[in-house]
Amino acid sequence: MEEGRIVSRDPEVMGGELVFAGTRVEAKTLVDYLNTGHTLEGFPSVSREQAESYPEMASKAARQEEAPRAAGRSRW
Repeated sequence: MEEGRIVSRDPEVMGGELVFAGTRVEAKTLVDYLNTGHTLEGFPSVSREQAESYPEMASKAARQEEAPRAAGRSRW
């Protein structure tokens, strides 16, 4: 699934917080909710595909962000 179809950020939606695309559901809110053992049923506007794709997308983005910093570190 394309990143833009998983999450989006718009200053006009939820104050620019990262939300699941096409919804007003903040990514952090849903992740926290699911991590406490709840199911996706409480968020009918978020598709299962979005919810399942987000952790992988976020992990990939974090790795890409870390790579330039790691390259700039000295070995001292």
